Amino acid sequence: MKLIDLRSDTVTRPSEGMRRAMAEAVVGDDVLGDDPTVQRLEAVVGELLGKEAVLFMPSGTMSNQVGLYTASQRGDQVLCETGAHIFNYEVAAPAVISGLLLHPIDARHGILSADDIEKHIQPINLHCPRTRIVALENTHNRAGGTIYPLETIAEIKEVARKHDLWMHLDGARLWNASAASGIALDKYASYFDAVSVCLSKGLGAPVGSLLCGSKGYITEARRTRKLFGGGMRQAGLLAAAGIYAIEHNLERLPEDHANARYLAEEMSHIDGLEIDLESVQSNIVIVDIDPDRMAVADFMERLKDRGVLCVQFGPIRVRFVTHLDVSADDCRDAVQAVREVMEN
Repeated sequence: MKLIDLRSDTVTRPSEGMRRAMAEAVVGDDVLGDDPTVQRLEAVVGELLGKEAVLFMPSGTMSNQVGLYTASQRGDQVLCETGAHIFNYEVAAPAVISGLLLHPIDARHGILSADDIEKHIQPINLHCPRTRIVALENTHNRAGGTIYPLETIAEIKEVARKHDLWMHLDGARLWNASAASGIALDKYASYFDAVSVCLSKGLGAPVGSLLCGSKGYITEARRTRKLFGGGMRQAGLLAAAGIYAIEHNLERLPEDHANARYLAEEMSHIDGLEIDLESVQSNIVIVDIDPDRMAVADFMERLKDRGVLCVQFGPIRVRFVTHLDVSADDCRDAVQAVREVMEN
């Protein structure tokens, strides 16, 4: 029985072409600054995002945390949405590592407004933490892959400029936002002081994220990366996979979005399931299961017996994520499996 793994877009396997690129990579010592393949990857991403400098990282969590640490002082406040990855899925790293106070703000579909930001900025007061960073997430994972409207980002940027706040973008799936909206990567990135992008999700590389910003900022971030234990030596082996992913897998992302839309629309017609179709904007589908019909654990186990994997995303919620290792036929089979589970 073939396994259709829809748990995440992190489960992809390197293709033969990607493995070959890794095996043939020219390498040096990246900590000493002389790995040519890492330098090429950083240059490619810098050009795509329109940023002066780029730093290769082992993971998205490290990229976000190096980014926040480098832009702040202990005791500073970070404004983010309640479902943000940095708040829910990074092991309280902002507090533990950087001494930062995350201030989560509820927003529909995970999309904060300029007004949301402005009314949560702390006054200049002896008793209050200093609001220092606005951290947005695009696409927004926990909200179901939703995409920030560019005009909303521009309005938030104006508030940030007025209050001298740093703009950080967790753009782990910014590739998906750009592919779905048609807005260029550098256009999105232009509103942010720092941008983190991930290679190991929709693009299908096995490892790696990148932090992008000004030359001065990235010079300091390189020191922070070393502090955090993120210095890698012959990292060109991994960077080659990232270059291959950008060159071969970026343009195919709309296929994943079409597959996610198919999953969402088909499953929305199945009794006992509820899907907010408005939130299905990229490659993530969030499904609520009627607890009177079936517990999430039972749903997942029965679906697994039929060769389909998803992940629990709340007490009555599961998540499906499409990616390059899942075809349109696989999605049709997955829908049929879900239908059988709910009907039987």
